[in-house]
Amino acid sequence: MEKKSSVFECQNCGYTSPKWLGRCPDCGGWNSLVEERRPRGQAPAGGGPAARPARLGDISTEAVPRIDTRNPEFNRTLGGGIVPGSLILLGGEPGVGKSTLLLEIARNLEGEGVRVLYASGEESMQQIRLRADRLGERAEGAPAAGAGEIYLLADSSLEGILAAVEEVRPGALVVDSVQTACSGSLESAPGSVGQVRHVAMTLLNLAKRTGIPVFLIGHVTKDGAIAGPKALEHIVDVVLYFEGEGRRNHRIVRAVKNRFGAANEVGIFEMTSRGLVPAANPSGLFLPDRELSAGSSVICAMEGTRPLLVEIQALVVATQYSTARRVADGVNYNRISVLVAMLEKRLGVQMTGSDIYVNTAGGLEVDEPAADLGLFAAILGSLRNRPLTPGTVLVGELSLSGDVRPVPQAPLRVREAAAMGFSRVLLPAGNLPLVDPVGGIGLVPIGTVAELAELIFP
Repeated sequence: MEKKSSVFECQNCGYTSPKWLGRCPDCGGWNSLVEERRPRGQAPAGGGPAARPARLGDISTEAVPRIDTRNPEFNRTLGGGIVPGSLILLGGEPGVGKSTLLLEIARNLEGEGVRVLYASGEESMQQIRLRADRLGERAEGAPAAGAGEIYLLADSSLEGILAAVEEVRPGALVVDSVQTACSGSLESAPGSVGQVRHVAMTLLNLAKRTGIPVFLIGHVTKDGAIAGPKALEHIVDVVLYFEGEGRRNHRIVRAVKNRFGAANEVGIFEMTSRGLVPAANPSGLFLPDRELSAGSSVICAMEGTRPLLVEIQALVVATQYSTARRVADGVNYNRISVLVAMLEKRLGVQMTGSDIYVNTAGGLEVDEPAADLGLFAAILGSLRNRPLTPGTVLVGELSLSGDVRPVPQAPLRVREAAAMGFSRVLLPAGNLPLVDPVGGIGLVPIGTVAELAELIFP
């Protein structure tokens, strides 16, 4: 009988130990080490013929042609399309639409003449077919589900998936999900650190050897991180997070890692009865359809290389508690505390007896210093109960001294404001020489928070 060795592996970070430990010495997690049994001398995952070295100068530098997904928002997130041989991980909350999005991408690839193998360990083939029929109804003239080159496989076995790849010879592979896929060569349960790493490494080697792009769907933990070892995100080429709440009709795909394009790029989709469709006007999703009231302002935030206009809402009221409350939704809580301290120090406004609530319209997360000017103006406007002049966009970072610092990509932000019909932009004085007025939009330089307060609320 073949002898097997046992190691104890941390389910959070992948640390291994020859004996059980109550606390992982690497990540500090309690009761996270689980026994993994494997045959002695087992070959590493994805073993195959050894690669031959090549001189750097002999490597071709020609651009690798990307595969068009027929989805401009998804193409944008990936950096212009799918790179052949890439391993792409898509994670998100349950029910956010991960499987729906990738099934729709599979249908689009089918239209490009790409044969797709969709392997699911969570749904039967009949369930996937029903969803494909529902998505197919939205596009006139689209081929009926099953009429093209999409092959379905209801199997969570890694060996079964590899055998299907050899049989079908697809041009793209979707695995739903990496946590349910498992290999018979390991005795650990599906979703364990060893299984997830083994599956990911095997599929990575498959992608690099054959040039097939592989999509992995990943579950997330209650903290919002992708379940499994952190090594999973290091193994793959692209990590995408699918964000969105069930109460909102838009979804955001955010690239947090991309070896073939810009990180932090986003694609914005609308959830409709016909499935997920690219947003025709992304900034319009986060702007009000009315005039701004007291405590509201509009900023231009950069999401990757895309400028987005977002409404900031602030509410300042007298506190009913012994300690004033500070509530931030969609913006950094610590940044709100800094801006409130700046109001007290630079403008002499007492805020200790006021509760402050700050929110971004549409639920978009805004986490860049260029939003400071708009946040400051919204809080000040709610405090004084006075609205901003209609058609105004604010862009600028505030220093602790009260100065307005220049921000990157100012010309892009101004062009987006002009395209959305705004009449003036309040921006740092240091950015003014670098920006040309577009479409007659007015540019107003701001040097300090005192200048801002005097200009918008004289």
